[in-house]
This record gives sequence, structure tokens and C-alpha cells, in this order.
Amino acid sequence: MKLLVKAPAKINLALDVLHKRPDGYHEVEMIMTTIDLADRVELTLLEQDKIHILSHNRYVPDDQRNLAYQAAQLLKDRFEVKKGVLISIEKTIPVAAGLAGGSSDAAATLRGLNKLWDLGLSLDELAKLGSEIGSDVSFCVYGGTALATGRGEMITELPPPPTCWVILAKPFIGVSTAEVYRRLDLKGTKHPDIFGMVQAIKEHDYPRVCENVGNVLEDVTLNLHPEVAQIKDQMKRFGADAVLMSGSGPTVFGIVQHDSRMHRIYNGLRGFCDQVFAVRMLGERHTLD
Repeated sequence: MKLLVKAPAKINLALDVLHKRPDGYHEVEMIMTTIDLADRVELTLLEQDKIHILSHNRYVPDDQRNLAYQAAQLLKDRFEVKKGVLISIEKTIPVAAGLAGGSSDAAATLRGLNKLWDLGLSLDELAKLGSEIGSDVSFCVYGGTALATGRGEMITELPPPPTCWVILAKPFIGVSTAEVYRRLDLKGTKHPDIFGMVQAIKEHDYPRVCENVGNVLEDVTLNLHPEVAQIKDQMKRFGADAVLMSGSGPTVFGIVQHDSRMHRIYNGLRGFCDQVFAVRMLGERHTLD
């Protein structure tokens, strides 16, 4: 038996860090939304009690370091599943890009194995399990648009943002999230207006969404990698309504509503950057069919 599950990327429309917690994590407030750029995760039921990862991307680990592997192992251990699974991951989301590709693969694995192994868990139960794997996994279990608080695992659903194009550009570098957080100095940091973004989304107010984008991690990554700042400048020059780095980077996204401007930005960046995508926001939450 086989099951194919889509694992969409996410972008942060706003990302704020409040303080470092006693457990070593950072207290965050983030507004995230899934976009129509997705990995394909194929799950094949195995009678033997093993987890196998198959990927043709050399940057994707095929052992316990892989978050999808960890998701399968967690379900096996927690629910004493004696069957195995072959997890085949076809990557479209760039690796180490600030787009939660690994977290989304893990979330897709949780949703898919829930069905394949007939576990009968709810989305809420799967999201709680996902929080044990990584901070973004809970959101990726749900998908859609949400305010994430705590260390990212406390999810409050929001309505879909206003319809627009998202142009993504990732330079040929990877960024260590741990390193970015380590270098983050919150003294004097300009914090994004999270409440303002929530209201803009609820009121379907596109200009206010554009006004309220913000990411406290951006300055750290821009100082480490000047090419990220160059991409931001190019996007603005080509006419994006708002431009922001997603997560800890290095991917930068711009949003526009008009097709003609989307094409201009997309074509302009393709001569300047390795990986460029033009996609839509998905807006809706996943369902368990």
C-alpha cells in the first residue's frame, strides 16, 4: 500500500523574538502561511519493522537526522507499531532555506502514517506530537495561516491572507538557524507589529499586510550574508509591494497582486539568483481525509 502526501513550504509574514527562555529556546510570535511550493512525500507500507528514507537530493539525510524519519520513529515508539515504512522524499523546497522544508516533510509523514498505520489521531494530536520533533512541525501539520507562539508550537488559526503572488529567491548558501539565534541581540531591535498583521489578515487588507511584514532575524542574516540584502534590494527595485526574508533565511520573498509585476520580478531575479519561484499562498488548513 502506498500513499502520496504533499508537504508545502511556509513563509513568515511576521517573525518576532521576545526573549530567551530558561529551557534554551526563544519565545517567539510568528505569523506563518503555507505556499504552493511543495515536496512530495510517498509512503510505502513495509511488513518488516524498519524505517527507510529514499531521496535523490544529496543534502537530505537518509538516517535519524532526517525529521521525517524522526516522525515515523516517534509514531512507532508511541503507538507500538510493528510495521515499517519506506519514505520517499522528492524535494522541490530548497534545503536550509527558511521555508520549513524538513519540518513540512515530517508533518506530511505524521499525517500520512496516521492513515497508513490506521492510528486514528486528530490533527491536534498529530500537531502535539510534531512539537516533539521541531518548532515548525506543529504549524506544518495544520498548514493554512496561523499565529505561532511559545517556541512556535502553540498555534492559533487565522483566515487566509489576501490573494497575491509570492516570488521567492534563494541564493546558493545555507543558513544555520542556531547560529542566527546565537547572534541575535534583542537590545534596540525593532519589533514587527504582530497584532497589526493579525488584524490586517482578518480584515483582508492587502496594503496593511504589506505595511506590517517584519522579521527580527533579518538583520543578523543580512550581516552574515550580504547577498541576501542584494536580493532584497533587487526585489524592491523590480516593484514588489513588500519584501522580507523568511525565517532565519536566506530565502527572500516579495509579494505582489498584479500578474505583470510578478513576471517582471520573476524574470529579473532569474538572471541574478539560483532558485526563483512564483507561487500562491494556500490559505486553507490541511484536512485528514
